[in-house]
Amino acid sequence: MSYFEYGWGHYVSVAEKRRQAQRKISQLKKKGGPIAPVTIEGRAIAKNFWGKAWCSNLERYSDFASRLPRGRSYVRNGCVVDLQIAAGKIAAKVSGQELYDVTISIAPVVARRWQAICRDCSGTIDSLVELLQGRLAKSVMDRVCREGDGLFPAPDEIKLSCNCPDWADMCKHVAATLYGVGARLDEAPRLLFVLRGVDEGELLAGSGQEMTRSKSAPDASAVLNDEDVAALFGIEMVDITGPEVSVSAASKQKRALKPKRSAKDAKRDKAAAAKKTPASRNDDRPAHTKVVSARSGDARKGKKRLTSQRMHSSRRSSI
Repeated sequence: MSYFEYGWGHYVSVAEKRRQAQRKISQLKKKGGPIAPVTIEGRAIAKNFWGKAWCSNLERYSDFASRLPRGRSYVRNGCVVDLQIAAGKIAAKVSGQELYDVTISIAPVVARRWQAICRDCSGTIDSLVELLQGRLAKSVMDRVCREGDGLFPAPDEIKLSCNCPDWADMCKHVAATLYGVGARLDEAPRLLFVLRGVDEGELLAGSGQEMTRSKSAPDASAVLNDEDVAALFGIEMVDITGPEVSVSAASKQKRALKPKRSAKDAKRDKAAAAKKTPASRNDDRPAHTKVVSARSGDARKGKKRLTSQRMHSSRRSSI
């Protein structure tokens, strides 16, 4: 009995599958509407924490084990030509012999379980950036990935549907879609919280309360510097420091350049002034004061000479 007697169709190479997928994408784009194909570079489907955790969660359940390898091959070959993730629902279009529609329903996390996760992770997550980037403590990773009561869905919380002729619920198109979700979480990890119907900000609420009560200074490693902010917001920090100097700074610099007289110098000058003689003090007077004093002295000498001459002449006349 030959392979084709079962009606499975002829073999399609990987290159042909990729060409078919590209044609399907082009057709969907012409029809309009949002198209989000899954593109994988290299062999690894997911490279970051949330994507890897999603794929690991799928592979630990025996219900999915037999169909997952074909799904990995399909998603690597670019057969998931469109993938949309919303609250509680995954919708995809997968290229095969035809273009098949895949719908996956996932139950939301029950409130009691989510509250327990938030309580157990309280005070251990520093920021939303660290949460979405998967930079978490091992205890937090183990808690959100815990089987049965973690953040990732169990098989009984997942409902699968595909319009392909395969009789199995987990067909290769569904498996490719589930792996496509892991690849998408690498790019947009917040979609996991959207899919499970929870608010990721509630994981930080307990951390904020703990920080308010402790009032301790933040760790230097947890503070964002300029390079971190720039990388984050895709902006370039511009240095606005220029050569201008403020008026107060200039005046301070000018005062700093003027030499200061020490107390020792002032004391020495005072002692030298006290030792000066009266003559030396007169010598210190201005020049015009010295001239007036000299003239007044000459006038006094002339007056005395004239008086003595008059007295001498009066004596001679009396004789």
